[in-house]
Amino acid sequence: MNQHEYIKLYKKYLSGKCTAEEWELLNSYSDDFDLEDIPWDAEIGDEEAVENQIFDKITEEVKKHQVIRRIKIRQLSIAASFLLFTIGAGLYFLNLHNKKEQVDQHKEYIVKNEIVPGGNNAILTLSNGAKIVLNNAKAGVLTRQGNTAVNKTQNGQIVYRANDHQGSTSNSPMVYNTVSTPRGGEYQVVLADGTKVWLNAASSLKFPTAFEGNTRDVEITGEVYFEVAKNKNMPFRVFSNGAEVEVLGTHFDVMAYQDEPEIKTTLLEGSVKFVKNKSEVLLKPGEQAISSNTSNKIIVQQANIGETMAWREGYFVFQDENIQSIMRKVSRWYNVDVEYHGNMEDKEYGGKVSRYKNISDVLKSLELTGTIHFKIEGRRVTVML
Repeated sequence: MNQHEYIKLYKKYLSGKCTAEEWELLNSYSDDFDLEDIPWDAEIGDEEAVENQIFDKITEEVKKHQVIRRIKIRQLSIAASFLLFTIGAGLYFLNLHNKKEQVDQHKEYIVKNEIVPGGNNAILTLSNGAKIVLNNAKAGVLTRQGNTAVNKTQNGQIVYRANDHQGSTSNSPMVYNTVSTPRGGEYQVVLADGTKVWLNAASSLKFPTAFEGNTRDVEITGEVYFEVAKNKNMPFRVFSNGAEVEVLGTHFDVMAYQDEPEIKTTLLEGSVKFVKNKSEVLLKPGEQAISSNTSNKIIVQQANIGETMAWREGYFVFQDENIQSIMRKVSRWYNVDVEYHGNMEDKEYGGKVSRYKNISDVLKSLELTGTIHFKIEGRRVTVML
């Protein structure tokens, strides 16, 4: 594989379209890249020092891709464009020659106004209205709700442990708690029946501290992923935006943000019934039910599991996605407001980038398309053509 073939394949990898065979070829390639032997411009600085600084920056930025290539620098201006084209992940370098230092205005804004990614951050609202900031709470028993102990584990999960047998009949009223994540937050909860729940940013889960009766009912907003504990005698039901998902024991994701045009339920394992008013469908693993927030029509299609589960795996994955949809995800995760200058219609993007990079890395990756630019002021991101 020559240099140009490697560059083409690496760009395909960054867009998330590499096959397993192509990834193996990319990962196994170990030849060094050499540029033409062009005389070094002494005004730039010491050749070896500049080479080491640029290589250190490349290593820092691409180590998460597990493909690090040593590039020998022979001429800075040619090397700079070559590196940006080859790595394709928002790399930048410092111009060491003060007289020639020129930074594009939008890139300067990004560097100066760094915003870090979200993290483990949520609020627990108890039945009496009291609130506990979970990221500040110490591990151990946080409180008791009826016969249920609420614990925070060492790794940050909230776990409900009910003393009474689940499913028993009781004359006492159900006690409900709510876990809410802000913009820039995510959290994991284990319910009293053993069901595991992950909340994406700007989401909420309302649930009984102990399940009783014939069903296990919860309410959500935003995006929530479930691994439901099996109990054939008590179906698990999720309610959101006028829709209902009913399961016995399965793994699935529900995306129901108020600012999104559709509700999406994606099934990974088991089976679920998606119901909206009088319409209902039964999903098989690998299928996705989509329903507009303004109608009762339900569409079933093959799901892109990698795209759906990207947030759980710590990534943004975009596949032919418009910039407004992309920026809604960025806004929720980095807790920023977004405004647009110019006509953004018919602009779609694809790619994969870690959610745990700073916002500048995500925006720089999009800027490499050459079709869009960003400016950050405080916690406001302006999208420009």
